[in-house]
Amino acid sequence: MAKVKYYYDSENLAYRKIKVKKRRKFGFVALFLLASALFGFFSFVVLLSTPYFDTPKDRLLLREIENLKLNYAVLNKKVDQIENVAGAIEERDNNLYRTYFNTAAIPEEERKSGFSDVSRYKALEGYNNTQLVLQTTKRVDVLTKQLAIQSQSLDYILKLAKEKNKLLAAIPAIQPVRNENLKRMASGFGYRTDPFTKVRKMHEGMDFTAKKGTPVFATGDGVVKQADDRASGYGNHIVIRHGYGYETLYAHLSKYNCRAGQRINRGDIIGYVGSTGRSEAPHLHYEVHKDGRVVNPLNFYYGNISAVEYVAISKLANQENQSLD
Repeated sequence: MAKVKYYYDSENLAYRKIKVKKRRKFGFVALFLLASALFGFFSFVVLLSTPYFDTPKDRLLLREIENLKLNYAVLNKKVDQIENVAGAIEERDNNLYRTYFNTAAIPEEERKSGFSDVSRYKALEGYNNTQLVLQTTKRVDVLTKQLAIQSQSLDYILKLAKEKNKLLAAIPAIQPVRNENLKRMASGFGYRTDPFTKVRKMHEGMDFTAKKGTPVFATGDGVVKQADDRASGYGNHIVIRHGYGYETLYAHLSKYNCRAGQRINRGDIIGYVGSTGRSEAPHLHYEVHKDGRVVNPLNFYYGNISAVEYVAISKLANQENQSLD
């Protein structure tokens, strides 16, 4: 039973019963219901926002985030492995390949520099796992650039290797007359007695005595610059331009086996021993020129003679005897 409330009527000096209007009663009830509804709604929102009451969608998203974290961890381990392999290749590149080809090493700061554009990573900022994603992305970018530089370096090394092979093939590295065809090594490089004037003068090549018609071999790859008798004293002679500053001359030939402009390879027969021009007996006068200067041919016989043969020829070549031209 509801409590009955009274108020004191001072005019009539009596207590009178308080009468509550129905409209007011409905207002109180409506206000109570509205307050209850609002309380219930906000309580529901708070409950949903707490981790203790995850929805299936929330759990799915959390699982995906954990999977992504795991994938990034695996990716970073693989990047570690690739960096180790790339480091080993760089070590060989700088200290072996480039040293062998006498080329400057690539600086470390150039190999592992990142990207100067700060806005490149702007889209990755502002997330819960920004640091993980950002750091991994930067590592991959640096590694990508590092591998690109290494690839270019190896392409350059390959080019140098091909050039090296061409250089090695071009260097005059064999005797122009085979040992089995030689009578003797008549005269070497240096000051010798002229056979005609008997005056001591510079002999700019080596004289190999052999029978007339003995084959003469090209000592390196190159192109025949001239094959004629227009140079004074040399008689029938051949000049081969090998490239890289090297030229060789073969003089006093009996006949030619090549022509000017012809490309030849080391070991090709280019002519035959004779005694044309200013010559005392059948022999081959052989010269090596480097960058326009005559050099001792003895320093280039490493392609087809043994160490013992080299020592024997060296002793003969260093005797200050009379030349044959």
